[in-house]
Amino acid sequence: MIVEAKSKMKNGTLLMNRHCEEERRSNLVCIVHLFAIIFLFSSPLFAQKKTKKMNDQQIVIYQLLPRLFGNKNTTNIPYGTIEQNGSGKFNDITDKALDGIRELHANYVWYTGAIAHASLTDYSAYGIKVDDADVVKGRAGSPYAIRDYYDVNPDLAVDVKNRMQEFEALVKRTHAKKLKVIIDFVPNHVARSYHSYARPKTVIDFGAQDDVTKNFSQKNDFYYVPGQPFVVPTNGIKTPLSTLQDGKFDENPAKATGNNVFAAAPKYDDWYETIKLNYGVDYQNGEKPYFDPIPPVWLKMRDILTFWTKKGVDGFRCDMAEMVPIAFWNWVIPQVKKVNPDLIFLGEAYNPQVYKQYLEDGKFDYLYDKVGLYDGLKRLIRNEPNADVKDIRHVWQAESAGFGNHMLRFLENHDEERIASAGFAGKAELALPAMVVSATLGAGPVMLYFGQEVGEPGKGQEGFGGDDNRTTIFDYWGVPSHQQWMNGGLFDGQKLNADQKKLRAYYQQLLKVTTKSDAVLRGEIYDVPQTGNMNNRMYAFIRYSGKQRLLIVANFDRNETLEANIEIPDRVLKVKSSSPVTDLLTDRKLNIPAGTSILVKLEPVSAQVIAF
Repeated sequence: MIVEAKSKMKNGTLLMNRHCEEERRSNLVCIVHLFAIIFLFSSPLFAQKKTKKMNDQQIVIYQLLPRLFGNKNTTNIPYGTIEQNGSGKFNDITDKALDGIRELHANYVWYTGAIAHASLTDYSAYGIKVDDADVVKGRAGSPYAIRDYYDVNPDLAVDVKNRMQEFEALVKRTHAKKLKVIIDFVPNHVARSYHSYARPKTVIDFGAQDDVTKNFSQKNDFYYVPGQPFVVPTNGIKTPLSTLQDGKFDENPAKATGNNVFAAAPKYDDWYETIKLNYGVDYQNGEKPYFDPIPPVWLKMRDILTFWTKKGVDGFRCDMAEMVPIAFWNWVIPQVKKVNPDLIFLGEAYNPQVYKQYLEDGKFDYLYDKVGLYDGLKRLIRNEPNADVKDIRHVWQAESAGFGNHMLRFLENHDEERIASAGFAGKAELALPAMVVSATLGAGPVMLYFGQEVGEPGKGQEGFGGDDNRTTIFDYWGVPSHQQWMNGGLFDGQKLNADQKKLRAYYQQLLKVTTKSDAVLRGEIYDVPQTGNMNNRMYAFIRYSGKQRLLIVANFDRNETLEANIEIPDRVLKVKSSSPVTDLLTDRKLNIPAGTSILVKLEPVSAQVIAF
């Protein structure tokens, strides 16, 4: 839920759509201080333990928002209603659509926004209270402002009364195609309007038994500002939603806001639409922890995770994992894995200083490699003056040394700018060397965001999302390049142009290579020294196992052809190979003798994966 420059003005609307870096880092420092007492396992033991649990193939995650993925409507009116702009449904993710995802060699699908969240669409006819426009971002609402943890988003159902059955059918369809299901788990906060209509009768709703006269109690689910009503923030700018807003929201006493704002009047650039959940940390009194007895929120969240696991969900992408105590993750993940030992927990994390701690003590399987590999690759893709391949080297040699196989690599997701957007690279092909590095640097998961494989530019002012180089998560919208591949529900790509088809084929071939590669999944890594005319925008490394040797070469330079004779070290040469030297991305034999060196000539902005 974090973006790099989302506090800028977009057509008069101040966008703080995700989380504030400064506040997050401050919170993480406190967490590290609080839980330093938790014993850290030595990295060799940790690596050995984790290696035994590694998958037989590289995990490839395909992220999509059902609301956008299946939407065939091309009207795209800014701030448009669901009737005007349409919405994709669970049922739109057909067998044919899943086949298309499988063609990219994905083995997990992350269904973003499946759980019921705050929105301005009226479902009162189905017993769901209409949300207040003063505390909803956009007309469709943020998937990260959960309104009911035991329900799915009614926007995504053809028959709203049977919305859970439609979700369950999607899970079954997905599994039938040999794909696994990931959904979001948003543990730090819920929507201001949170109320579970669908919860089992035995479940006590969040806040139902709170003592609202106390700003903190270890028994409370929320934090309060006693004696003060919540004050709706405003930026004073009129939008098409202004007629639905009266500047008031009935919340007295006020609850603390999701990004640790313990005041009745959060700012407009806070996460004012959310309320902070209480995991037993008294933030206003030295951040003292109260974990014994187990806080009620811990128990409720365990039950929620168990509920979705029993629905057939195979993994959870845990939103802003670092804003929740490590002690909770240490407690809850093993408990939920008793229901399904094969579950994966993927943490959205942004502080490299605590990566190891969240993997070891927090029991996460994988963490985001955003502050590190993604940021370094983005500079290279954009050809920024300070771009340097040393950032790639630093990631695997220092930042995630010893646990690089537990880092998720990506170039797009719902928080980040589209590669083909004017604000990022302007052209999707400029990122292909970076995608090759992302997919081959470690054995950890690699992720695609729907539309990335056909060069979706994220263009347009959708509404609350604004023209911010991203595909909106707040609005009802059609995604044009993706719709070309969707082709009215045929999912055959017939409306793609030649460049888009070529781009999709590149992703398809790359992931075919990496998911089946023994060297990528189990191999060691060797850093190729700078040689020939290699500069700080050219990088090469070797992945090698007992069964395979790969030379990966990436040329990010916009102008220079990489020419080098790359020497192969003795320890790599000991791995015998009877295969001819082949560029696996093109299946082209290179007619190079497999000797002690390999002559490489690589055009600007291109890459090779050479088996030798």
